Amino acid sequence: MNRRDSIKSILLGSLAGGVALQGCSTEAPSDVGPKEITFPDYGRTPKEQLRDKELLNKVFFNEHELATIAVLCDIILPKSENFGSATDAEVPTFIEFIVKDIEAYQLPLRGGIMWLDSYSNKLYNKAFISCTEQEQYNICDQIAYPEETEPELKPGEHFFTTMRNLTLTGYYTSKMGIEALGYKGNTANVWDGVPEDVLKDHGLEYETEWLAKCIDQSKRADIAKWDNDGYLIT
Repeated sequence: MNRRDSIKSILLGSLAGGVALQGCSTEAPSDVGPKEITFPDYGRTPKEQLRDKELLNKVFFNEHELATIAVLCDIILPKSENFGSATDAEVPTFIEFIVKDIEAYQLPLRGGIMWLDSYSNKLYNKAFISCTEQEQYNICDQIAYPEETEPELKPGEHFFTTMRNLTLTGYYTSKMGIEALGYKGNTANVWDGVPEDVLKDHGLEYETEWLAKCIDQSKRADIAKWDNDGYLIT
């Protein structure tokens, strides 16, 4: 099972599981600032539309914080052969909106970024996003697995777990992430009628004429035609 398949399993089971890390980036992806978010005109009450507008006009993260979030997102969920990375799916924009919508995330994430830079400076005398790929990997590897994290690094583990959960949520609720999951949504199935054994149990059977008209699944996309008396023609 490759890493993305593992992530899918974690998402569908429990977002709290550990994720193996690879593909760290040494630099923040270009254009990491939050993209403009638009909402559909339908399905929102006037009060909700007003709140959306207020949130979109707010700025919470600064440029350095957004760059750090972008790097972490792509460490957690990098680009694959068939699908883009977390930043390709605009996950940093999702996280920026979430922290404005749910203020309980603000202190943990801002404080977590400060902790990450502090620990990075302690180890390598530079901010996290300025570290090399291996240095970033080393830091994340120490805080990515809750059961293995050293007690003194628990604040970092809590931050990384929150980032992982938000990254997976943002990615797998995006168009790209839904395609990566192979989720088809509501699609019509094929119904071949009541099973033969059930019909026999009740002393029933389908009329041959109706079987030919209604149970031929090769014609399931054909539009039925009716005569003037309401009888099915084809």
